[in-house]
Amino acid sequence: MEGGSNSSSERFILMGLSDHPQLEMIFFIIILFSYMLTLVGNSTIILLSRLDARLHTPMYFFLSNLSSLDLAFTTSSVPQMLINLWGPDKSISYGGCVTQLYVFLWLGATECILLVVMAFDRYVAVCRPLHYTTIMNPRLCWLLAAMSWLGGLGNSVIQSTFTLQLPFCGHRRVDNFLCEVPAMIKLACGDTSLNEAVLNGVCTFFTAVPLSIILISYCFIAQAVLKIRSVEGRRKAFNTCLSHLVVVFLFYGSAIYGYLLPAKSSNQDQGKFISLFYSVVTPMVNPLIYTLRNKEVKGSLRRLLGKGREAG
Repeated sequence: MEGGSNSSSERFILMGLSDHPQLEMIFFIIILFSYMLTLVGNSTIILLSRLDARLHTPMYFFLSNLSSLDLAFTTSSVPQMLINLWGPDKSISYGGCVTQLYVFLWLGATECILLVVMAFDRYVAVCRPLHYTTIMNPRLCWLLAAMSWLGGLGNSVIQSTFTLQLPFCGHRRVDNFLCEVPAMIKLACGDTSLNEAVLNGVCTFFTAVPLSIILISYCFIAQAVLKIRSVEGRRKAFNTCLSHLVVVFLFYGSAIYGYLLPAKSSNQDQGKFISLFYSVVTPMVNPLIYTLRNKEVKGSLRRLLGKGREAG
C-alpha cells in the first residue's frame, strides 16, 4: 500500500491492547467513564458560559472554546477506541484513519495555540487590569480564537498530508489506540528521517515555543500578583492562574513526550499510554480543574441548578 495509492477499501488494524487482551474490558470501562465525564464536564462549562451573563468575559469565552475543542478532541478518537476494545474487530477504514489523523492533529495543535492565548488573557487581566476591557475587546477575542483554530488546521493539513505520502508497503497494523502521526511514521517501511525531522521541527514550534511564552508571561503575572495588597485579590488571581498552569503542564508534558521523542526509538507501550493520556485524561480533567478552583463557575452552576429546582 503505497502512500499516494491507498485504496479507500483498505483497512488499518488499531492494535491498542492486543498484547494484553485481559486488560481490554477494564480499559473499556475506564475510558467509557472518562468519556462520559468529559462530555458532561465540558458541556457544562459551555452551557454556563452561554447562559450566565456574569461569565460573558474574555476568560470564559476562551474557556468555552477550550471545552468545545476538548469535546471534539475526544470524540475524534474515543468512540473508535471503545468499539475496538469491546469486540474482536480492531479495524478502522482507510478513510476513518485519515480523518482521525487530520482531525486529531488539528485539534491538538489548536489547543497548543489556545493555551497561549489564554495565558495572554491572564497576563492582561493581572498586569494591565485598568486596560483589560479595552485590550481584550470582543473583536480581538474572536480574532485570537480564529487564529488558534486556523493555525491548528494549517499545521494538520501540512503534517498529515506529508505523513500520508510515506510508503506503507502493505503494513496495516497501527500499534496504537488511534491513527496519529508518530504511530503512522512507525508503520512506514521506507526512510522516515525527513518525516521525523519535520515532525520534531513543527512540534517544537507548537509545544516548546508556546510553553516558553506561557512560562515567561507567568513570571510577569507572578510579579504582579505579589504586588496586590488585598489578600482576597491575590488568592483569586493565584487560583485562576494556577488552574491554567496545571492544564498547561498536563497537556504540554504529554504532547512533548508523545511527539518530540524520535518516532521509531521511543518505547511503544509508553507511547500508547501517553496517547491515551492526552486524548482521554486531559480533556476529562480540564473542566474539573477549572471548576473545582473557580468560585465563579461553582456559583454559576449553583444558580443554574437552583433555577432548575424552582422551575420543577
